[in-house]
Parts: sequence; C-alpha cells; structure tokens
Amino acid sequence: MFNETITFYSKTPPNKGVLPEFDVSFWEENRTCGDDLKVYIKLEGNVIKDWSFQGDTAIITTACASIFGESIIGLEAEEVFEFGYSYIEELIEAPVSDRRKQASVLGLLTTRNALHKYLWNGRKDVFDTVLHI
Repeated sequence: MFNETITFYSKTPPNKGVLPEFDVSFWEENRTCGDDLKVYIKLEGNVIKDWSFQGDTAIITTACASIFGESIIGLEAEEVFEFGYSYIEELIEAPVSDRRKQASVLGLLTTRNALHKYLWNGRKDVFDTVLHI
C-alpha cells in the first residue's frame, strides 16, 4: 500500500522530537483525520538550519512531514512558500489519495505558518492554500 520510503519514515522519522534550540515553533491540526503536529525551526538569518516535529500523527502525516523537513534544511525561509502538495508528491515519489492529501501536507502547512510567524508578515495559510500550489 505504501512505498518503502513512506514505510521507513513513518516508523523511524529521524527528525521527530523537540529541537534543543529553536527560533520558532507552531502547532497545527488536521480536523479531517485528527492529526496534530508541532514544528520547531532553527534559523540563521532567514536560512533554515534545523527542523523537527512532534505530534499525534498517522503514517502518511509522519512520513511526509519528516521527508519534507529534511528537504528544507539550508533553504531560505521564503522558498518554502513556493511549495505545495505537488512538492510533497515529488518528495515521496507517489501520489496520495484525495482522502489523505491534507494529511500529506500537514508538515508543510505547519512549517509555512511557523515561518509566517517568524517573519511577522501577518499571514496564515490554510489547507486549500498548500493543496493547490
């Protein structure tokens, strides 16, 4: 049902837990499936230096969040706002069923909102925002 990447990251997410030092955190929930996720981001200027997460998450949410988090290390914060569902699909090398798409982008959505908070730009994204990029 899930590819090897999803299975690996859902069982052993290398970036799960609270960073010892972080500059911003943000909590988000997916009311559709009951998942909740909190991300922690360490930045140097506007460059993402480290990222982690914790929460009560399903297999697809855990795997996609973890894979996504690894992919943004070293990027400028503003670059993350260019990513949507299609980016997650590229990372996991498989489409996600319509029923699980919100779960697949929860890490991305939470990270975007953490970065909005960090940048003090007055914005907050919703699922529709990231699902249609």
